[in-house]
Amino acid sequence: MIEDILKETDSRMQKAINALSQELSTIRTGRANPALVEHIKVDYHGVPTPINQMASITVPDAKMILIQPWDRSAIKEIEKAILKSELGLNPITDATGIRIVIPALTEERRKELGKAVHKRVEETKVALRNVRRDGIEKARKAEKNKDISQDESKKATDQLQQLIDSYTEKTNKISQDKEKEIMEI
Repeated sequence: MIEDILKETDSRMQKAINALSQELSTIRTGRANPALVEHIKVDYHGVPTPINQMASITVPDAKMILIQPWDRSAIKEIEKAILKSELGLNPITDATGIRIVIPALTEERRKELGKAVHKRVEETKVALRNVRRDGIEKARKAEKNKDISQDESKKATDQLQQLIDSYTEKTNKISQDKEKEIMEI
């Protein structure tokens, strides 16, 4: 019973960490990265479609992203979607695709991005605490139903605390790495 609670809690915490990593990959740094634009939704024949499902996204050099749609008629729609996104990117369109030159970040913009990273990290930590709380409630409920003993419930609570400590450490490491990446010139 306790192992099931721990497995489920561990799985949910891992999903929260994966979601954080995915979300932070979309925060722009001074380097070109396909993850910046691949999930931007484009209105393609009335259906919101991510760019990565309608074009190839490559990084020919450290400061440029090249988007080559499979359907050339979608170039204008992709350009509009990139302009509407809050990334602050200016696409350059030609007959074969879209080039996006990644400008250098100003000090002020770096600080804003650092704050955005902190906000997302704190949201993830709250989510981790909520998952831990759910696990503790399940252990208490199992104890109340006499499925496990009081000692086993206490042990499960301690193990859940160790689990959240390790995931909080991972979250802090991800945050530090991203902040370091943002502050690089």
